[in-house]
Amino acid sequence: MTRKQKRLALIGGALGVLGLAVGLMLFALRDNVVFFYGPTEMAEKHVGPGQRLRIGGLVKAGSLVHLEGKNITFAVTDGNADVPVAYTGLVPDLFREGQGVVAEGALDKAGVFQADSILAKHDERYMPREVADALKKQGVWQEGSAAGAATGSKTAAGGAP
Repeated sequence: MTRKQKRLALIGGALGVLGLAVGLMLFALRDNVVFFYGPTEMAEKHVGPGQRLRIGGLVKAGSLVHLEGKNITFAVTDGNADVPVAYTGLVPDLFREGQGVVAEGALDKAGVFQADSILAKHDERYMPREVADALKKQGVWQEGSAAGAATGSKTAAGGAP
């Protein structure tokens, strides 16, 4: 084998190993690539206790309860399924019932999502695209609403203008 053939074999082997490593990484992260799960998706995936993830949806009307201190409980809904959430800490100023929210944390053994952080919508017209799509499928969404106009735009959905 000449030097050139050895060099080509070494480069080919290195590229093969690198490709295998990237493939294994993508396979391992396939469920975590999603920015967040909706309550219906979370129920379908059968998320186990202790698995870290983000859930997104609307704060269900009538579910927000302020406990003593900075503890709150509420439910995140997509209109089809609900996920009970418990959180300790200060919530964003824009956090309220009926508004879009993304919570990051883990599900406990009792089925309550223990949130570490709460992210509220960024303006009065924003709603995550996945939540809007779920509401449209159920016939709850009204296309002429301000939220519907914002969701259709690329900037509200997180894309480039």
